Amino acid sequence: MLIYEYKLDGSKAQFAAIEEAIRTTQFIRNTCLRLWMDARGVSRNDLQRYCAVLARQFPFALSLNSQARQAAADRAWAAISRFYEHCKKKKPGKKGSPQFQHDCRSVEDKQTGWKLDPDGVHIRFTDGCGIGRLRLIGSRDIMAFPLSQIKRVRLLRRADGYYCQFAVAATRRVEHQPSGKQVGIDLGLRAFFTDSEGNTVAPPQYLCKAERRLKRLHRRLSKTQKRSRNRRKARQALSKAYLKVQRQREDFARKQANALVSSHDVIAYEALQIRHLVKNRHLAKSIADAAWGRFLWWVRYYGTLHQVPVIGVEPAFTTQDCSRCGQRVKKSLSVRTHLCPGCGLLLDRDHNAALNILQKALQGTVGQTGTDEGVSSNASGQPAATRRRSATPRKQAG
Repeated sequence: MLIYEYKLDGSKAQFAAIEEAIRTTQFIRNTCLRLWMDARGVSRNDLQRYCAVLARQFPFALSLNSQARQAAADRAWAAISRFYEHCKKKKPGKKGSPQFQHDCRSVEDKQTGWKLDPDGVHIRFTDGCGIGRLRLIGSRDIMAFPLSQIKRVRLLRRADGYYCQFAVAATRRVEHQPSGKQVGIDLGLRAFFTDSEGNTVAPPQYLCKAERRLKRLHRRLSKTQKRSRNRRKARQALSKAYLKVQRQREDFARKQANALVSSHDVIAYEALQIRHLVKNRHLAKSIADAAWGRFLWWVRYYGTLHQVPVIGVEPAFTTQDCSRCGQRVKKSLSVRTHLCPGCGLLLDRDHNAALNILQKALQGTVGQTGTDEGVSSNASGQPAATRRRSATPRKQAG
């Protein structure tokens, strides 16, 4: 599933109609969730049929396209089924009990309720919400695909405007040029990652660079009166600043992952439990700013496209063990050099860890994860995250 995204150009009345459709989607999703809470044995089919009941009871729900109402019910069922799955697998900690949504930002149509103009630059929504005809701003040609391949059309709100996403049932294929290189990468904070060849990539630190401006915008927001026009403007400026940081991280992670996969035939990485690492209050902000999880997500995604093995190994003792003789050399986080007393190997600790990660992957370490199970395409076009063992030992950041 491919996702094509365009920014929307329209009037204030049209954007207000989109907001009303989004609120209706949130209402249907939360009402279906309440039905599941109040009654036993509610199935996905029951939620789908309940949408017709809501349309008869509430005129504003009737204005939304019938398949858009079903898509809203599917959102509620997605949260319910995920909760059931976590309970069935006895996931440790919280099971993710479904919660009512208060910040819905999108509405989704299936294959009805919209119509593309022949020019491929305008889209018209034909339901009762009154959205009408909108112009698509983007460089890609959505008309290159038959209309039957467009399975979803999603309207979403971001801090800088409204966007339209098309979910196209198509498969992307990339012809990989073999390089004969195998690489292991060690993620860190001093260097974004260090590979087994000794190359390093500097951390971008987008949040750190934008922090001064973000603090100023936070102070400006805190000084405004609630429900005032100035407060709304201050919130929008702050949201745009955070959106810029998010897009910078995404762009950096995507480009680095593409370059890494394109130039190697085998890639090994340490399967970190990032959700445990961010519990360190001294390093949590730096780890979140590095966005390791997003980078690894793109590495697995491009590995699937290029049909390149991407192997995750347990990070236990990758920093401590000597990559030449295997002797375990204890060192604290402040020690940045690996010096083996047995064989005399002198290396940067991250370079030594990257070599160990590659060796573990090539030896077929028990508990490794690969691209076969790591990336799959779902209805939204997003590859699913690799499932890792919850017992993976923690690794010190850096």
